[in-house]
Amino acid sequence: MTNFYIVTMNHLEFKILNKGNIDEMLPLVLQLNKEYQKELMIEYLNEMFDYETYTCFGIYEFEKLVGLSSGWTTTKLYSGKQLEIDNIIIDQNLQSKGYGKFLEKEICNWCRSRGYKSVELNTYVRNARSHKFYFNQGYEIIGYHFEKEL
Repeated sequence: MTNFYIVTMNHLEFKILNKGNIDEMLPLVLQLNKEYQKELMIEYLNEMFDYETYTCFGIYEFEKLVGLSSGWTTTKLYSGKQLEIDNIIIDQNLQSKGYGKFLEKEICNWCRSRGYKSVELNTYVRNARSHKFYFNQGYEIIGYHFEKEL
């Protein structure tokens, strides 16, 4: 995936990220996933970028990555073509200042421009602040996400 899709608003810049951005992504990823080791997160990010249907989005403030999200293009019987995003991560020092709203809005604009019908997401059950955020952005709970470790 290339960095050619760029939107600028005020001092924020929305970009598509790639493997070359992993080092600058790590501090944000580790803020959300405190219990994981840095090496494991690097391994997972590298694997994720290898999937053709994976896209990673970032927002920069004055050339510093301050937020990110990523998603998987899928087609589901109940929704058609959709982007399934995994978490919106905003630097913990900048939360509740509109950065997440900007990132989510630009992800939706990116999807609309490519013919997606919906955006679906996963967020941690224990992250109540994120639930409020997603409700405020117009998301609805339509089911449960189950996982079985192998």
